[in-house]
Amino acid sequence: MQYHHHNGPAPCHPAGESRKPHLRVEFDRRLKLEFHGSKVTSDAGFLAYRELDDALGLTGVTEGLFQDSRTGKNGRHGMVGQFRQSVFGRLGGYEDVNDADRLGRDPAMRWIVGGKAIERQAASTSQMGRFETQLLASNENFSALTDLSGIWIDRVHDRRPPPLGAASECLLKRP
Repeated sequence: MQYHHHNGPAPCHPAGESRKPHLRVEFDRRLKLEFHGSKVTSDAGFLAYRELDDALGLTGVTEGLFQDSRTGKNGRHGMVGQFRQSVFGRLGGYEDVNDADRLGRDPAMRWIVGGKAIERQAASTSQMGRFETQLLASNENFSALTDLSGIWIDRVHDRRPPPLGAASECLLKRP
């Protein structure tokens, strides 16, 4: 579609939308990244961090670490999703769970949390409060949290290429 300005054809959409094909992230190929000037999430930068998280498997590793003591239908959002909401909220500068209701409706945060949050909303302030003060604070989960930074460091180190040996370095320095 050709857009027109009062002086002739406009080079792009008047609201700033791009004509280029959309981008997709690896952690969920259903998510399309497009620029629409009038439909912006203030937390879209979270998606780049979520992509890195997926590549390194950082929050996904918690699937086997955290113990979920909830019973019945109290588990609408999984432990990993709520952990992501907690971590990414702090990463975005939110100091506590008081903004969870607003973040839970944010499209970027809903995709970060995943699961049912994509179609509905992420965890509410009360859900996140219980998650952080009861579930994560249990003895088993607190112990897992203590070990988590070491696990993450190991995952990053495991992805580094092996150091060059002395023979390889000599070959590289030859003219």
